[in-house]
Amino acid sequence: MPTGIPIDQNTKAEVLNKIRNEGMTVAEASAQYGISSKSIYTWLRSGVMDSDKNLILENNKLRKELEMVYRLLGRATAER
Repeated sequence: MPTGIPIDQNTKAEVLNKIRNEGMTVAEASAQYGISSKSIYTWLRSGVMDSDKNLILENNKLRKELEMVYRLLGRATAER
């Protein structure tokens, strides 16, 4: 059963947006909005696990592409 003070969905969305898109740290958001960092981390984790599973797949795809680019760059550098 949840405990504590319920957080408005607009506030929750604002906090998550600032962390994900504007570079705010969880500690800064926690201090600014008076929300525990544990709650914020739970929100971040549930967003990735529930609705944004594609983010994990996209991240893995981008890592593989980056490795390939590094290999190609290394080969091109060696050939010069």
